Amino acid sequence: MNSAPTKVAPDESFRDSIATIDAAGKRVWLFPKQPQGRLYRARQWVSYALLALLFAGPWLRIQGLPVLLLNVVERKFIIFGQIFWPQDFFILLLGFLAFVLFVILFTVVYGRVFCGWVCPQTIFLEMVFRRIEYWLEGDAPRQKALAKAAWTWNKIWRKTSKHALFGLISLLIANTFLAYLIGTEALLGIVMAPPLAHLGGLGAMVVFTGLFYAVFAHFREQVCTIACPYGRLQGVMLDQHSISVAYDHGRGEPREKLRKNQARTAGDCIDCRQCVQVCPTGIDIRNGAQQMECINCTACIDACNAIMDLVGKPPGLIRYDAEVHIEQGSKFRVTGRLKAYTAVLLLLAAAMVGLLVTRSNVAATVLRTPGQLFQKTDRGTVTNLYNISVINKTNAAMPLELRVLQPAGGAVQLVGQPVLQLPAQGLVEGVFFAELPADALPRTSNRLRIGVYSAGRLITEAETKFLAPPR
Repeated sequence: MNSAPTKVAPDESFRDSIATIDAAGKRVWLFPKQPQGRLYRARQWVSYALLALLFAGPWLRIQGLPVLLLNVVERKFIIFGQIFWPQDFFILLLGFLAFVLFVILFTVVYGRVFCGWVCPQTIFLEMVFRRIEYWLEGDAPRQKALAKAAWTWNKIWRKTSKHALFGLISLLIANTFLAYLIGTEALLGIVMAPPLAHLGGLGAMVVFTGLFYAVFAHFREQVCTIACPYGRLQGVMLDQHSISVAYDHGRGEPREKLRKNQARTAGDCIDCRQCVQVCPTGIDIRNGAQQMECINCTACIDACNAIMDLVGKPPGLIRYDAEVHIEQGSKFRVTGRLKAYTAVLLLLAAAMVGLLVTRSNVAATVLRTPGQLFQKTDRGTVTNLYNISVINKTNAAMPLELRVLQPAGGAVQLVGQPVLQLPAQGLVEGVFFAELPADALPRTSNRLRIGVYSAGRLITEAETKFLAPPR
């Protein structure tokens, strides 16, 4: 009786270690080759556009307000020229939850495209700091040789120049991030004033500069493989249908070196290891799909396609694809699952845009003055005393007028001031009497709507209770 052949489990031992740490637990410094190719050029255009936007962002204004300001200390947030105060916390909370869900769904469908194409860590390291190294120290073989060489004048000036540029760029990045936190005006005040006048700001600038320098000059890809929580979470977010950078093992295996004048019977992979040499995290993409260290930067795709072109093989041995398609030998297609997840992503984005668009630029809170009851007048009316607080979320000051919207026939009388002046990006508080006809108050507790007007236009309204004597 013939027994069924035993299926050999794939070798997964590569998952037990990290390429940047040796068996003794010491750091293995990576010298990746400089990538070249169509996808790398596309990444460059995307990266430089995002870098330009990042550095210009603090200086861009929408109606006089920064495009983005995240002032945690003063609890003041400006997003796309819209001011968010603590009263808008629910919008920020919903936005954060929507963003987390967006990231999860995006990763489930499209893999770690964000890491390779948009993540600031990848952009700065690959498109700024490593390009400086390629410029001053050469490609990977020359960098390795320079690292092992004695400290001659050639090594000293190259290393010194490199780290000096790293420090200057880290300082620029630190100033940019501080501008997003405290605003360009406060940042310029720190820069222009004597150091002793702004010790706190100077200290923050030094700390940020040192942090960025340490990350990009020393810690580097360890951020992606060890520290980044998003990279750690991808293991539970990705599945066989997720799109990722993957090696077509069915086409490539078994591997065999290319030999002249010898018929080839193995797979298309010629074991040139170019995909490994260009990898910025040091992995071998041929080990299997969905490796935790892979950031989907596509450097291995460009390297492999160049080799395939040289040996007369079709491109795509390493490509963007789903693991299930590679296993089944099927072509990538837009499935119902992909459509559904993409629709959810678009709905989330539309919901956030809707929240931002429909948000009121002025918010008012009206509360009855504690300890005060109603008062009757000889005109047959009843008055209640209220406190009002109005917050301005715009960059324009405005005079305010209060009117009773409901019930009809009511009037408002300010106490202690003829008119409320609402300052730009500020708030104003006041006290007023609301006066209503007694016949418009059928109950002891009635609904009262106060409208806040500016230049004759209703800009917001608030609702409260109006007390009246029993009838």
